[in-house]
Amino acid sequence: MAVKQSKNTDLVSGWVGWIGFASFLLLFTGFFHIIQGLADLGRHEVFTHASAYVWIFDYTKWGWINIIGGILLIVAALSLLKGGIWGRVFGGIVVILSMLASASSMPIYPIWSILVLIVDGLILYAIAVHGKELED
Repeated sequence: MAVKQSKNTDLVSGWVGWIGFASFLLLFTGFFHIIQGLADLGRHEVFTHASAYVWIFDYTKWGWINIIGGILLIVAALSLLKGGIWGRVFGGIVVILSMLASASSMPIYPIWSILVLIVDGLILYAIAVHGKELED
């Protein structure tokens, strides 16, 4: 395994590939947030009943929240690929917001929300643990 040496004389391991993985997953999650937002824009219900929960929320607003969140995730993926602390901080904040949005929609989309939470957890792990190796 090739190891490069950065300016601060720390060794960069092969685990730096986790950042590329996290960037891909951020793009992937961003596109799926946009798709979910477009699907929510087509629903015009104000409330719904889902497994002992009453969800009182306008789906049009929820759709726009998902679309804007998806765009932010895509921007975070591109900034993370550039490296540096800004990409890591912005990516971490946007992923945490994505986790909150997915957790809050769990009564409506339980399987989808759990999958997004798992993917967001992997992204957050990659950014937090292996992000420093990407900086020059």
